[in-house]
Amino acid sequence: MSFTAQDSSYMARAIQLARKGWFTTRTNPRVGCVLVKDKQIIGEGWHEKPGFVHAEINALNLATESAKGATAYVTLEPCAHHGKTGPCAEALVKAGVVRVVAAMLDPNPLVAGKGMQILVDAGIKVEHGLMQSEAEALNPGFIKRMTKGLPRVVAKIAMSLDGRTAMASGESQWITGSAARSNVQRMRAESGAIITGSGTVVIDNPSMDVREQAYTSNPHFIQSIRVIIDSQNLVEPDAKIFNHESACWLVSGHLSAKDYPANVEQKLVPLLQAGDNVSHHKIDLTALLQELAKTGVNDALVEAGSGLVGAFVEQGLLDELVVFVAPKLMGSSARPLMTLPIDTMQSNIQLKLVDSRSVGDDLKLTYQVIK
Repeated sequence: MSFTAQDSSYMARAIQLARKGWFTTRTNPRVGCVLVKDKQIIGEGWHEKPGFVHAEINALNLATESAKGATAYVTLEPCAHHGKTGPCAEALVKAGVVRVVAAMLDPNPLVAGKGMQILVDAGIKVEHGLMQSEAEALNPGFIKRMTKGLPRVVAKIAMSLDGRTAMASGESQWITGSAARSNVQRMRAESGAIITGSGTVVIDNPSMDVREQAYTSNPHFIQSIRVIIDSQNLVEPDAKIFNHESACWLVSGHLSAKDYPANVEQKLVPLLQAGDNVSHHKIDLTALLQELAKTGVNDALVEAGSGLVGAFVEQGLLDELVVFVAPKLMGSSARPLMTLPIDTMQSNIQLKLVDSRSVGDDLKLTYQVIK
């Protein structure tokens, strides 16, 4: 389809608006909308939080004049289903817009072209594909959940220059500096779930919540679900990770008799048997991710030791690996980056470097896992 420079300018603004909901849309996609009439922007909106009205409705509600005869630029196809709010496609028809430009079609099977069809049936001119790659970059986790039934999984590891993530005892606080730890706060804030293992909880006793006011001061911000994989029931009820009242999942192959706080939900997830492409009995991480996807988690952040991170890689579930490299040496007896049963060069895991930058005194390397 042919788009003008003005079309691109308005869509760029819609994408900018969508980013305002980066840390708060959680189970929903990040969406922005711009209403244009007589070459002037008359309304803008973005989706703020699940349960709140969508971007198109916000733009219509805040429009400075009637939207009759206007063009709507939206980063995602207007919805067609009745959820907590009404269909945006029908609202645009009712408002009298004459043209809708969507950056991308909605991968949600409940929509998937149905929103555009409502508009077409009403005689509205519809177009899509303008700045599609930029729009897709807003919601990689939502797209994966809608198309594969799994959240996007990112693992964060801090290591020394000699590739060590913890001392032989398991001690790992703190490898990186304060700037890197602040960056991790951002990664937590943009994730619907944070996954860790019992070893990390028992040894480091972390809170694993978002504490920086840049995120928590937003009235729409919700803490991520903290997921602790504890196949041997080692985590005690007084662990700091349970102190925050937000939801925690304690994942194991069998229930524990320990008296955990009210915000802790024990989740039974089956174990993989030796021989199922794993070296020994481990939690079926695919089953865990499917459960998270069912609750609406688009993005999951893995903050764990070498064993659990290695398991995500081993089971082919990692989408992105973020490595913070600290300018220090920890010695040959310290623990490696991850535990992986690889014996030959042919079995190596391929990564693609997509970003590198300095964060304080540390180096942040972001890799896409090639599957």
